[in-house]
Amino acid sequence: MTAVKMYTTQVCPYCQRAKMLLKQRGVEAIEEIRIDLDPVQRDHMMAVTGRRTVPQIFIGETHVGGCDDLIALDQRGELTPLLQG
Repeated sequence: MTAVKMYTTQVCPYCQRAKMLLKQRGVEAIEEIRIDLDPVQRDHMMAVTGRRTVPQIFIGETHVGGCDDLIALDQRGELTPLLQG
């Protein structure tokens, strides 16, 4: 399975929803980067994605976007193939 990295904060309901969907699709480990604890990581996330909101999800080298983007990807049937590499 392709590695998943997610920029999150502790109290983000969208982060929780995204993690739940990924786990339902078989993802066992998510590299979670807490930007509420590390302002340098927040700056890095914004530089890499051009976005300020969380979650920001990467599957492998692909920037998926946020929770709504992840859900849309799943609804189009494109999430599972991306996770499988």
